[in-house]
Order: sequence, then structure tokens, then C-alpha cells
Amino acid sequence: MAQNLPVLGDTAREELSPLMERRLGEQIMYIVRRDPDYIEDWAISEYLNRLGNKMLDARPDARGEANFNFDFFAVRDPVLNAFAFPGGFIGFHSGLILSAQSESELASVMGHEIGHVAQRHIARMLAAQKYDAFIPIAALALAVLAARSSPDAAIAVATGGQGLAIQKQLNFSRDAEREADRIGFLILRDAGFDTNGMVSFFGRLQNSMRNYADNAPAFLRSHPLTSERIADIQGRVADQRYKQVPDSLDFLLTKARIRVLQDSGAQGLIDARAWFDQALRSGRAEDLVMAYYGLSFVAMKQGLHSEALRYHKLSSSIVQKSESLAIQARASCMYICLELEIKLAAKQYDDVIRQAEPAMKELPLSRGIVYLFTEALLNNKSPNRAENFLRDQISLYRTEPKLYKLLARTYAQQGKQALQHIALADEAAVQGGWSAAIHQLEIARQQKDASYYDMSVIDAKEREWREVHKEELAAEKKQSKHAQ
Repeated sequence: MAQNLPVLGDTAREELSPLMERRLGEQIMYIVRRDPDYIEDWAISEYLNRLGNKMLDARPDARGEANFNFDFFAVRDPVLNAFAFPGGFIGFHSGLILSAQSESELASVMGHEIGHVAQRHIARMLAAQKYDAFIPIAALALAVLAARSSPDAAIAVATGGQGLAIQKQLNFSRDAEREADRIGFLILRDAGFDTNGMVSFFGRLQNSMRNYADNAPAFLRSHPLTSERIADIQGRVADQRYKQVPDSLDFLLTKARIRVLQDSGAQGLIDARAWFDQALRSGRAEDLVMAYYGLSFVAMKQGLHSEALRYHKLSSSIVQKSESLAIQARASCMYICLELEIKLAAKQYDDVIRQAEPAMKELPLSRGIVYLFTEALLNNKSPNRAENFLRDQISLYRTEPKLYKLLARTYAQQGKQALQHIALADEAAVQGGWSAAIHQLEIARQQKDASYYDMSVIDAKEREWREVHKEELAAEKKQSKHAQ
């Protein structure tokens, strides 16, 4: 039986409860999701969360005493970095994902960041600094965004001593880094990945330090890397039997999508096309599938839908020649859905609806097919069908913001203005945006089509959300007094 992960003592819990830590993370994420560099791509989100949950399932105790539901996401930034927010929110730079030479390398970084959350290192830092006169959540979120590429930029975000306080919160201590390494290693091993992935990835980071000198990459500056840490990881790997772990198809396809989404401007798409053309020369089946998938995605972004479908067919023909790739492709929403994405962009809505229905039965847990199917219904002027479908989905996935956003569009198409704003309120509420949620309820109340039942729903939601918001403000005020 695997040894349980170490448990954090009571000190940080007294200063920042798990519930407060989660709410803090949700409020930061509410701002982060509205940043233009937040990658709102269902396929990448689905892959990162599936990979993360695979690792957490292998070590359930990694969720910590708080038993957090983790949320993994990507941001558009070529700088090599990854970061953890309070409450189980873990972000990856597009540059880091592209730099990972294997799925085990990416998983090693993910395991490391999970380790920070599991041990509540962020709670420890906030508790030790007593919030430094309680830094406003908006300032903390903006500082984190500014610090993604340049940690020093965080200091310019806030005034006075707040900038320095924020900067301290972004950097983990060396003890915390070693602890996250140990936990990340256990998670990586138990999830079935190659533990050498941690050595190779951190080794490249260590080598890069010689090239960057004082201007080290963001990951090295917020995650101090030492020879001692490298040696410790190497010692752990030496005790393990080597096993080769092939990269999954979805890992390859994720890197292809990231390469396109990192810069979707005209020149960025030209550069991505050139990179994929170069990759075709390797001749390896995996590289060919990834390259044709990428070329298909680029062509779709350029509005060349026939060309996009042609590249997708080329990719499919290679997949079918490989038993391993064919098995993975049948279970990959990312692979199956690209054709649906292209046809949706080409306004072939009937085809999307027809193909999506059996695909949802084959892959019932995939969110991408759900979104594409709903988009097709709305664009095909079938809002009543979309409403019924979304209500069923929301009954199963009550905390999924995208569903409420789509439902709001559905109501707008039906001319149901009160219900539209109630749905927008729900979208904000499930993300912890209480002020925005209450504001949407106020707009809904003013609509002429608001029924007696709608008004009752609005009143009930407003009472509940105001109470939650009041509790959070009280907790923040209490924390602020502790800091004084």
C-alpha cells in the first residue's frame, strides 16, 4: 500500500480555511478567465483536466484534507512557466506545453503543482504573511497575470508595499519546492508515467540557467531550482525500474492545437503552417498525424474549410493504418470533434447535428461534443431543442459555466429576456462572481417578460448569493484585522 502523503499542521488551517482558500481561488479565476490570454479552448481544457484527474485518481490523498476539485487550464504565453492558485486551480503556459518533449514531462510538472496545492503551500504563505494587510483579490489576480512572463512586473501592479507582498506570495520556498517534488514524483509514478520525465524536464531547466544568468525563466524564478533538488529526484528515479511510456494521441494533438492558438494572427498561422510542413518530413506515423491535424486546424482558422477537411482525411488515413492510433482515435473527442468544428465553421449545421448525436452516445463524458452540438442547434435556429438539451445537461453538470452561457444565448434567441439574465447570473455565480451575478438578477427583475415564478426564482437566488457574498466579505474583513 502506498504511503499517505504528509498532512499539513493546524497553523495554516487556522489562518486560511480550506473553504476560504477555495473561494479565494474562484475569485481570482473569475478575473483570470476574462483575461485575453486565457485559452478558452474546450479540447485543451478537456485534455489537461483528464490528465490531471488521472494523476489524482492514482493518489486520491493528493487532493489533501480539503479534498479539492482541481481545475487545470492554459494561458497564452511563450514563456516557460506553470503556476498554482489557492484552492486547486493550476495553470500552464502554452510555452511550457510546447516545450514538453513527452507526456511524462508534462505530467511531472502537473504532479509538482498538485503537490503545492495538496500541501497547501499557498495557504501557508498567505498565513505567514497574514495577507500583508490583506491584498485585494483583484490586485492579486492582476499581479499573477502580470508576473506570468516577468515576475518582477507584479511589483508594478500594486502601489507601496503591496507589490513586494504580492511578489513574495508568488514565489515558493526551497523547502516547499522539495516537498512538491517528492509528492509530484509519487503521483507521477503511481499514475503510470515515466519518472525519468521529471529528471529530463528539470535537467533542461537547470541547463537553461547557464544561458539566462540573472534573467532566468519565470518558472525558475517562482520555483527555485537547485542541484540538490535535481540530485534528490535522480536518486528517487534510480530506485525505479525503467519503463517506456508512449505519448498519448491527445498529448500530440494538444501540442498541435496549442501551437496554433498561441498566436492565431495572420503571421502566427503562417508560421504554424510552416512548422507543421517541416514536421511532415519525419515520416513517423505519430508526427504525420499531429502535423496533418495541425494543418487542418490552421486551415480552419484561415477559413479554408475544404482544405481543412482534406488534411483531416489525410490524418485519418494514417491513423487507420496504426492499430494503436486507431484505438486511441475512437476514444478521442479531440480527434473526432475536429471534423465537427470544421463543419460548424463552414455552416454545415445539419451535418454537425447528425454526426454529434451518435458521437455523444459513444463518448458521453466529453464536453466538446456537447458544446459543438449546442452551437449547431443555435446556429440552425433550433433554440427550443437547444433549451431542452441544455436543461438536461445542467441537471448533470451544475457547476459548468459554459452551459449557462449557452443557455443565456438560447433564451436570447427565443426573446426570453428575464430568463436570459437569470442564466447569465448563474454563469457568474458558479464562478464565484457574486457581484456580477447579483447585478444580472437586478437586470432580470426589470424585464417586462419576468413572470411571477421568475420573480420568485430571482428573489431566492438573490437572498442566497447575498448571504454567501456577505460571509466572504466578513471573512476578508476578519483576515484584514488579523494582519493589522
